[in-house]
Order: sequence, then C-alpha cells, then structure tokens
Amino acid sequence: MRMLPERNFWFIVLLIIGVVGDNLYTVKGRTHRILLDTDVDTDDFFALLYLLKQNRSEFEVQGVTINTNAWTDAGHAVNQIYDILYMMGRDDIAVGVGGEGGILEDGTILPDVGGYLPIIEQGITTGGYCRYRQAIPVGQGGRLDINANYGIRKAFLPQGRRKYTPLRQPTAQQVMIDKISEGPITVFVIGAHTNMAIFLMNNPHLKKNIEHIYVMGGGVRSKNPTGCCPQNASSSCVPQQCGNHGNLFTDYTSNPYAEFNVFGDPFAAYQVFHSGIPITLVPLDATNTIPINEKFFDTFEQSLNTYEAQYCFQSLKMTRDTWFDDQFYTSYFMWDSFTAGVATSITLNSHRDDGLNEFAEMEYMNVTVVTSNKPYGASDGSNPFFDGRVVPKFGLKTGGVHSGHVQTGLRDPFCIVKNGKGKCQDGYTAEITGPDAVRVLVATKAKPNQNKNSSLDREFFISFLDALNRPQHTGRFNFTTQFPYYKEVLYIPYFGSKTLGKPVVFDMDMSAGDFLALFYLLKVPVEVIYLKAIIVSPTGWANAATIDVVYDLLHMMGRDDIQVGLGDVFSMNQSDPTFSAVGDCKYAKAIPHGSGGFLDSDTLYGLARSLPRSPRRYTAENSIKYNAPRDTDHPELRQPRALEVWKSVVETLDSGSKITILTNGPLTNLAKIILSEKNATSLIQDVYVVGGHLSHKRADKGNVFSVPSNEYAEFNMFLDPLAAKTVFDSELNITLIPLGIQRQVGSFPMILKRFQDTKMTPEANFARRLLTRLYLLQQSHLRYQHMGTFSGEILGAVALASHHSPLKPTLRVKPIKVFAEGVESKDGQTVIDEKHGKPVKILEDINREAYYHLFAKQMVNTEQSAVMGSFNDQKRMWRTPPT
Repeated sequence: MRMLPERNFWFIVLLIIGVVGDNLYTVKGRTHRILLDTDVDTDDFFALLYLLKQNRSEFEVQGVTINTNAWTDAGHAVNQIYDILYMMGRDDIAVGVGGEGGILEDGTILPDVGGYLPIIEQGITTGGYCRYRQAIPVGQGGRLDINANYGIRKAFLPQGRRKYTPLRQPTAQQVMIDKISEGPITVFVIGAHTNMAIFLMNNPHLKKNIEHIYVMGGGVRSKNPTGCCPQNASSSCVPQQCGNHGNLFTDYTSNPYAEFNVFGDPFAAYQVFHSGIPITLVPLDATNTIPINEKFFDTFEQSLNTYEAQYCFQSLKMTRDTWFDDQFYTSYFMWDSFTAGVATSITLNSHRDDGLNEFAEMEYMNVTVVTSNKPYGASDGSNPFFDGRVVPKFGLKTGGVHSGHVQTGLRDPFCIVKNGKGKCQDGYTAEITGPDAVRVLVATKAKPNQNKNSSLDREFFISFLDALNRPQHTGRFNFTTQFPYYKEVLYIPYFGSKTLGKPVVFDMDMSAGDFLALFYLLKVPVEVIYLKAIIVSPTGWANAATIDVVYDLLHMMGRDDIQVGLGDVFSMNQSDPTFSAVGDCKYAKAIPHGSGGFLDSDTLYGLARSLPRSPRRYTAENSIKYNAPRDTDHPELRQPRALEVWKSVVETLDSGSKITILTNGPLTNLAKIILSEKNATSLIQDVYVVGGHLSHKRADKGNVFSVPSNEYAEFNMFLDPLAAKTVFDSELNITLIPLGIQRQVGSFPMILKRFQDTKMTPEANFARRLLTRLYLLQQSHLRYQHMGTFSGEILGAVALASHHSPLKPTLRVKPIKVFAEGVESKDGQTVIDEKHGKPVKILEDINREAYYHLFAKQMVNTEQSAVMGSFNDQKRMWRTPPT
C-alpha cells in the first residue's frame, strides 16, 4: 500500500476533523421534532404551552394526539387544543383524535383504533367498559371540570376556524403515522399510553424514527405525601393514601401502587416500555418533590405578561379555589409541565447519556409495568386476553406476566384486603431484576433553585414562568380582545300583556334530536307553551360539559331568561357508595365514544361552534352555601343543579298552576324529583316521555344496538332502568311516545322536503343543516346507521304543543311495566303487564303529513325567531363600531 506524503496526510486528517466537527455541531444544533400525546388535563396544556414557547430552532411541535380514555372526552378535548393553537398562532400543527378502527378477537389490530378504550377492553367498536377509567371522577373535580376547564375555556380562548367535523377529523393514528414517517422525532406521552402502544404494535417498521420517548407517569420508589395525618393529629385520624407508591386517590383501598396515567391502560404502557425505544420516565418520585407551593402561586400571579400565562394561571387558580380540601399547596404538583422541562433540557444535552439536565436528578433503573396480578395463569374471568381462549390474544405467553388476575373495577373483591392495604398492582411501574426488566432513565427528584436568594425553591419554577411570559412566540389575543367592540349581552324577552301558556320543563340529555326539539319548543307561541326551565341529564348521549351548547342555543333564540339545571352524572345506583364522585358505567357503556356517540353529541356533530356564544356557561364557581369547601371569586356564577332549578320553578308557579314535563332522555332527573319530597307529583300536570319500546312481535326489536343480548329495550329506558321504573311506578299522568311511533315519523327526506322553497329563519337554517348532516352521515358510514333515533325525538315536542287536533293522534291506555332487575339482557324493557303494570297513555299513531308540516311551519315562522343568527353574525357585530 502506497503511503501518503506526510503533508497530505495531515491535511486530510484536519479535513475529516472539520467535517466531523460540523456534523457534531449540526446534530447538537438541529431542530428536534416533537409529537405530544396528551389527555388534555390542566397540567397537560401547561406542558403544551411550555413547549410552544421554546426556541423553534431547537424544538418544533409537529403534532398533538389526544388520549381519549382518561381525564377528558374527545369532543371537548380536541376543540380546546384547536383553540389553544389558534391563540398561539399555530394552526399549522396537526391534531389527531379518535378513530373508528377496532381489534378483532384474534388480535388483529385494524387501522385507526381510536384509543377510547384500554387495549384489554377494545373490541371492534368504540363502546365498552370503563375498567380503569371509573377511577376518574365524572362530574365536578373530574371530567366535567377538565372538559370545560372549569368554565374558563370558553370564556378565555379565542375560537378559530379549525374544529371537529365528522369523518373529516384526522385520527390519532393518522397523525402519529404521518409525523413519525417524516423522519426522526421525539414523543412525549403525558396521558394513558393507548395511542402510542397501538401505533407501535401496528407499525413496528416506523419505530426506528422515534429517537426517544419521554413519559410522565408511574411511581417507582415514590411515597405519596398526601392523605397523611398531621404530626399533631388526634388518634382518630386515619391515614389514606399516605406513603403509597401510586396516586389513585379514588382507588387506593384496592390499588395503592398505580399512578393515573399508567393505570389508564397498563398493557399499553407495558408495550411502550418494552418497545426497545429509549425511555425517560418522570414519575411521581420526582413530581412529588415539586408541589405548587404558595410562593410559586403568588409569584405566578404577579407574572401574567402574556395570554398563555394568564390562561394557565386562571386555570390553576380555579383548581386551587375548588380543591376538595385545604391541602392544595402540598398535594397539587407540576406533573406534565415538569416533564416537558426535564425532557427539553435532557434533549439539549443529548451528547451525554446520563440524562444531565437543569431541573431533575436522574438515575437508571430496571423497571417494568405490572399488567396483571399473581398467581399467573389462573383463569378467573377477569382477563379477556386469556380467559376462554385456546390461544391467548396477541400471542401472549400462557402463565406469563400478563396472565394473572386483571383488576376489574374500583371495588374488585380480589384487590381488597380486610383491614389492610389493597393488593392489586395493575399499572405499577415496579423496579425489578430479570429478563422482563427494562433499563429506563428515571427522574428521582426536582433540583433546588440555584439562586439561594430567590423565593422560588425549584429551578424549574424559574424556567416555567420565564417561558410563559417570554414575548417570543406569544399568544395573539384571547376571546374578548380579538374583537375591538366586544360586548357581553344577555337577551331577556319582554312578553308584555301576553297571557303565558302552560308552564313546561324540558328534561333533555343533549342528543341531536333534543336540540331540534328545543328549537321547536322555543318557537311555539308563548301563549301556548311557556318554557320555564331546562334540566339536563348527563346520563345519556352527551357529557355534562355539553350543557354549554344549551346555553348557546338559548342565547341565539333570545331566551337567556330560561334557567338551566345540571342533573346527576350517574344513573341511579351507579355511583360508588364509598366515593360518590366515581362510579360504574354499566349502562353508559352502551353509547359509543366515537362517531355517532359522545364525540358527535358533545360537538353537535361539528355544528355547535357555529352557534352564537352565550355569556352563560358552565363554571366551577361555587359557594360554601352549597357545601363547597370555600367560596370562589364569583359564586353567583355557579352552575345550578337540576333539583335546585326544579324547586325554583315550583316556587314561582302561579297559584293553582301545575307543570308539564317533557322528557327526551333517561329519566334520572324526573326520578330524583319524585323522590325529593312526598308531594312532588302533585305539582306535575302531565309528563310526556319520549322513549321506551313496546314490541308486538319477535322481529320488532328495540334500538340498543350496542348490547346484542338486550333485543327489546330502548336507549332512554336502558340508560337508567331504575329511574324509569321509579317514574312508571309513580302516580304521574304519563303519555308515552314510544320507539315505534318515533320510527314512523323519523324519515329525514320527508322532514327535509318541507324546508325546500321557503324563506328560512336562522333557527330553521340551523335545523336543516343538522338534519342534513345526520342524513348524509347515515347514508355514508356504518357507524351512523342509528341517526333515525334522533330525528324521531322531535315528536314529543310537537305532540306536547299541538293541542292534538292537527296531528289526529291515536292514544290508548295500557298497563306498562319497566324491567330494572340488574340483568343486562332485560333492563330497560317496557312491557304490557295487565297484573303489575301502571296505566299509561300511549301514542300509537298520528297524521305524519301534519307532523312534518307543523315542524317545518313553526321553524320558518318569523315570530319568536333568533335574535343572533350565528357565531359569524356575532363576530361581525363585535368587529363593527356601534352606531
């Protein structure tokens, strides 16, 4: 081999060093692409905003995917993300949520699994049981407050053009595939791991593009600092979750080991941890050492120089003001935002392998995620991966770590030890040795502030406040400042000398049909029907936070005078007897979470955001008067309960008057009214019940399509059978509008035909848009075949208001009984029972032509029409100088 001359040799060496040096600089200085998978809890959008405020030459958020089986519901979560990104001028960031794919019995994962359910519960639809999610409160302090962000979301965030639209919304898996396919990327998982696990299981060829996964969740060596007895406490103080590894404050008696994010889908977390991709974990070990203390809170309050800082602080303040006890400053921690800080700092020091960063001490540990409990291999009906199968699902190992007992719910008897600590470990990030261990970089403790003269005791506090208040990449405006002439107005009608008609209370579950019925009730002359109040049942087709859509519709129609009450979030006997904020989903599981279910109802099939924005909305504001731990800043804005609104209506009745009730959903509210006091039924004139099904032959089936074993029930009865039984066993004068007659008048083409060639009012135009959308969806996708259920729900309002003459109704009295025996295959069925049934008037037939004519005629009538046609009209008003 011929030797190079010495001079040329050193020239080449220097050239190589220069090239390598440039490459090293490029690697260190390149932009790190980020994909954020989030459940959109309060601290999650703190993390998102922190990431958006980073130097874009270093970090660029490419996509946000939403985990939909934890603290928020898909429709509310996706629109909040869209609004945050719009405020921040980042409509370029892809947002993915949901999907209609499923998992077959043989373990085949279909495209676009939506992540609405943990993998162990995922079948071929988006409906299913809440095995793990039932640990999360549903109402106040839980999903209701997180969906609405305590009422702050709609008050603060501007509304852009992006929104959820059926069949057009990018799915979580689509966004993951698109962004990860484009090249090297870092993934942040700050919710349950379902989306990420499904991606990894279905796209192993793309794992190579994921450089690192940062996880907030789990607890390895952690000791829960909450729920402990004070040092000077009396002997009667009983420690709760004090010292536990986990933070399941609703479930520590059965599982003291798990943390919420990992517990949301333990098997999914196992797949992520065992994927072979480098993992950095920021568990409770570290986050428990960075509580939101009073000094930080006070400093934050003085550092509100940007819209994003204001939004975060207002959210944090309402969280504090509604906290369930007086230990907020020692029990609310910087979970996801701290993870974002640790992750970005480590990434900037990626040339080191020890996890050096500014904010947390790090240590490598060998861990795994516990997915089932010993003894392994025992088949007890709790584990669908193995039970009743010759071949375990996904090829799992018989007798392996996934084959034991899987926690079935909050009060799983297997998990509870009498007079002892719960023994279930599902979701525990356990430190182990052996072949199942994964070497993971773990944050163990938040670093103290290097500045000893600062009042803030954690280094990350400085970074967080600095980032949010930084003028670069800041938010452009909030909801009110985006409009130069914004003005908050309440529309209160003046009826003058009109003689008001019969007082009516509308009990609705906020399905699409209910909103059409509400429009109709508001259009009937007030001399015929005077709608005094609406009580909302969140036990049906929509989640509680969707009450804001009711407020917006009333605002559109100039009826901000109508009271709106929110009912119980659980069907009767479904809340947990020990901790009433959580409970079972025995009946609610029948409603799909995705298309044609909660996702569409919560967004009114993508049309809710076109309604004018009402100044009234759900808020978490509260008062000691109503058993809150303290008064918030504006207790007068508190959301009334359904029973409170009912009592208010009763108190304002004219002497001798009685109330007529129209129910369009589960009968939870009405049952609670009946049970609230002895003479409650004496104040009710008539009750029109839209629901129930009377089967006249074997082929005449009900509509609970998601529960095959129950062929003859109708949804409104099935969703709370005990409430239905309570109502039908009462002394009320009931007119039943059953499924059979609803089906006769539920033809979309026949209804829509009546809106052709006529001048439209704003409300008629909205109703036509909604009906058209439901019809087109029904025609185009299997998930929407049940849309006729909602078109038939208008009938109750028309029947109530028609004086019967135009409709030519056929009514017959028959003895009706409702089954409520706790048997899924029979609950909610309504039958004619000569011996045990109660006499009920049943609407059996009407003049259909007259019905279609009445509905359309009333909607296009210019009397009692909308005072504000749409959100676009509202925006134009707020951008125009007052004359």
